[in-house]
Amino acid sequence: MITWKEVLGFARNGNPKPDQKVVKTTEEWHQQLTDEQYRVAREAGTERAFSSALCNLFEPGIYSCLCCGTLLFDATEKFDSGTGWPSFTQPIKENAIAYRLDNMHGMARVETICNTCDAHLGHVFPDGPGESGLRYCMNAVALHKEQ
Repeated sequence: MITWKEVLGFARNGNPKPDQKVVKTTEEWHQQLTDEQYRVAREAGTERAFSSALCNLFEPGIYSCLCCGTLLFDATEKFDSGTGWPSFTQPIKENAIAYRLDNMHGMARVETICNTCDAHLGHVFPDGPGESGLRYCMNAVALHKEQ
């Protein structure tokens, strides 16, 4: 189980090595993604709160990165955070997510990115439920529900 202390350690000192890397040109990403998907996943944008049906979807399944298909989250770790974005307590495995310190917009946060293709996913906060106390607040437009 990943803890907030480990998240901060990864963000400050380097992330776990991914199983593989996917690298594409800007042109290739534009061809693959819609304008909104590109804005969020490749330009670190944020979708409007409560704009996705994924917020209220709690059936079993696996969530992957929309850009490269890397498995990111199991629905058993999903919870209703009331924030308007899908939220999870843990990634599917330690090296699925990479972390960056994010001090933009006058806030100190930790950005979460796909460790395989560097797609912006959202942010992680130390205010979640359960043993880990983490809340991975994800942009639904950057996720694909596999099952």
